[in-house]
Amino acid sequence: MKRISHLLLLGIFFILLSTFFGGCSQKRYDIKNLNATKYTSAARHRATMRSYRVMGKRYHPTYVEVGQVMNGVSSWYGPNFHGKYTSNGEVYNMHARTAAHKTWPMDTMVRVRNLQNGKSTIVRINDRGPFVRGRIIDCSYTAGKELGLDKMGIAKVSIEVLGFAGKVETGKVCVPKENKCSKTRIVLSNFGIQIGAFRRYAGAKSLKRSYIGRNRRYHPIVKRFNVGGLPLYRVWLMGFGSEQEARDFKNSHDLAGAFIVRN
Repeated sequence: MKRISHLLLLGIFFILLSTFFGGCSQKRYDIKNLNATKYTSAARHRATMRSYRVMGKRYHPTYVEVGQVMNGVSSWYGPNFHGKYTSNGEVYNMHARTAAHKTWPMDTMVRVRNLQNGKSTIVRINDRGPFVRGRIIDCSYTAGKELGLDKMGIAKVSIEVLGFAGKVETGKVCVPKENKCSKTRIVLSNFGIQIGAFRRYAGAKSLKRSYIGRNRRYHPIVKRFNVGGLPLYRVWLMGFGSEQEARDFKNSHDLAGAFIVRN
């Protein structure tokens, strides 16, 4: 009885709290602190959240929330890719329920609903694509067959985020009319601005030193790259919580030649 009373009081408290704020509470996960899953390592997972370029177009992986929906066209891919590596380092298995998405985090669980025949299935994102205009998701052979794509080829679909790290979130109920809901969000962080590049480490170190202590939120670092067989030392100002935050800082500080990066 004591446990039931405690849970009842706790439930009333959260209802009152959600009513007071008139919106949704969001449980956040920082992408840079995500642990390894049974599918891929933490380092590889973080690497898949960096911006990338395909056929001249740059894509920026971004955060998603449980319940988030996207509409568009779905395609499928199968035998020609079976046994090859996906973007997160897995070996593609056309018989598993997986899919490719251009920007949603790897291991995000997604419900795909075929709007043309009502069929649906749940997939785990483990690849990037499809890089065709208008298409938002590329399903594995098995998932595509469950949606009827093996006969249709492509179809208009609705995709909805169900969970992260290969797991479907449970108990995430949202009732908009009552202003009560709980969402889980993955937040991308570790955005930065490249403020300089030097062939000699001394120059990079000097610029880094000049930015130390300027702002408590942001910190300078030096990253070494090999370009044309020679070292190139790039100075990055890190610690921005989003791409927009980094862009606003760059624009307001007149940083000529600077551009957005992600560590």
